[in-house]
Amino acid sequence: MNNSVEEPQKRFGILICVDGSEESYRGIRYAVKMSQGMNTDITLLYVRVFDQGKSSEGFQVDVARENMLAWGLDLPGVRYLKKGRDLLVEQGHMTMDEEKQNAQQTGTGDQVGNQALEYFNEKGGRIRLRLKVAKSIESGVLDVQEEEKQEVIIVGASGEKSTMEKILGMNPVALRIAISAPCSVIVARQLEMGNGHLLCTVGSERSLETVRKDAVLADSCSCPITLFSVALDEEKLPAAQKAIDEAEAALKEMGIGIHGSKAVVGNPIEEIIEAGKSHSLIVMSATSRSTASRLFIGVTSLKVLENAESSVMLVR
Repeated sequence: MNNSVEEPQKRFGILICVDGSEESYRGIRYAVKMSQGMNTDITLLYVRVFDQGKSSEGFQVDVARENMLAWGLDLPGVRYLKKGRDLLVEQGHMTMDEEKQNAQQTGTGDQVGNQALEYFNEKGGRIRLRLKVAKSIESGVLDVQEEEKQEVIIVGASGEKSTMEKILGMNPVALRIAISAPCSVIVARQLEMGNGHLLCTVGSERSLETVRKDAVLADSCSCPITLFSVALDEEKLPAAQKAIDEAEAALKEMGIGIHGSKAVVGNPIEEIIEAGKSHSLIVMSATSRSTASRLFIGVTSLKVLENAESSVMLVR
């Protein structure tokens, strides 16, 4: 007799940075769609820097802390997180009945921060709303990811750019998170479903692993996959096509088909950005972790991340 107990299927964790922007709420909608067909836990996170936490935005600290524990004070972070929770209800990822039955509250002693509400939906998925105080937004996000071990972080880019932002580039917080996170990161710009994933490959083993990882996510949300490779010149075009053929073969072994594929000649950064305009998500490889230098994620990935008009996912 076989007395072995089947191990529970590992849950897939998504951490969404919520800041009140429309882009962050698009990230929630995308996460719900991505989570279909998978055992998924979703954490909505708002990070307050230390200075904001100490001032309590005009409220006395003791009063703010008391109300935070009850989640009754209309501070921006709480308001944004509650709106995110309501969006999860609207998207069918949880219900108000589950909220009433399963909500839990935890708090720490540090002023108005590090509070959490936890829910469980009918499929056993955990939904957490977290308010965290940290020395910087990116450190708070990375601390929570380290604690909860999510596989994907979704963070909004700068959206519409002012003249100064065009000079300075993309949101530096999003950039630092994308560079430093030990997991995959989606930097969201007008993130919408329906246009599929532009899955970039160069034929390396790391690139093939990126193809496999993203294909699972794309397949779960019925997002069409387009394989894309760029050759620097005509002589290297056969190698780019070979990279696509190998990626397609790897997906075929997984039982996942593709919508299309294309190998082109040109500047990789320019070609990927241009092709990405017609897709929901540009998907590229990154190293497992990079805290020392931008170069660890590769010049092409970094430049695409900074300059693309569509959302970009760095896969680790």
